[in-house]
Amino acid sequence: MGTILKGISSFVAHDLTHMKINDKHRLITFDIKDLYVNIPTKETLKIAKTMLTTRNNKIITQQMTQLLEITLQQNYFIFVNKLYQPEKGISMGSPLSNDIVKIFLQHEEQTLLNQLMDQKTTDYYTRYVDDILVIYNTDKTNTETICNYLNTIHIIIFTPTQEQNKTINFLDLLITRKTNTLDINIKRKPTTTDTTINYYSNHPMEHKLAAYRF
Repeated sequence: MGTILKGISSFVAHDLTHMKINDKHRLITFDIKDLYVNIPTKETLKIAKTMLTTRNNKIITQQMTQLLEITLQQNYFIFVNKLYQPEKGISMGSPLSNDIVKIFLQHEEQTLLNQLMDQKTTDYYTRYVDDILVIYNTDKTNTETICNYLNTIHIIIFTPTQEQNKTINFLDLLITRKTNTLDINIKRKPTTTDTTINYYSNHPMEHKLAAYRF
């Protein structure tokens, strides 16, 4: 995940450093609240079936759809020695969960979120899993309008975070709005190396030595 995140951050940093802005531009990020437990599985299955139909014959599409449905039904968890099956959402521990999230969110982006770009109300949009970055022009729209639009798309709730002192965090990037450009730095979280992992504990050696190396 760390390597993938670095790759995504590099692409975003490249795009932002080549972007021309003015004093009317603003930055805002959105976090999708409780993403996995709010994914509508039945709707996502229909989307997946449509995607499969365009690339495969009827038999393969039916088989793949049935396999997806069976897998998604195996959504159980234990709490206080009792077994539960949620009525909605997907299991975070399932290897299939990330693909289901990707199918649903990409469909929403292609059918609805792209309207923000087509209407020229926003100048930049990118997403990594449940983190979204939007750059917009205050002459064309505002934070409230964008937030209201996103939250009318589906049952998923988008929580906004506005820039502070012309600066905002996205993934592991610290983005600062200058006069005509965006300045990109690495966001570094406060850390401490006062505590180290016991040498005889069951951890990889690189974890034990990390505090000493860094």
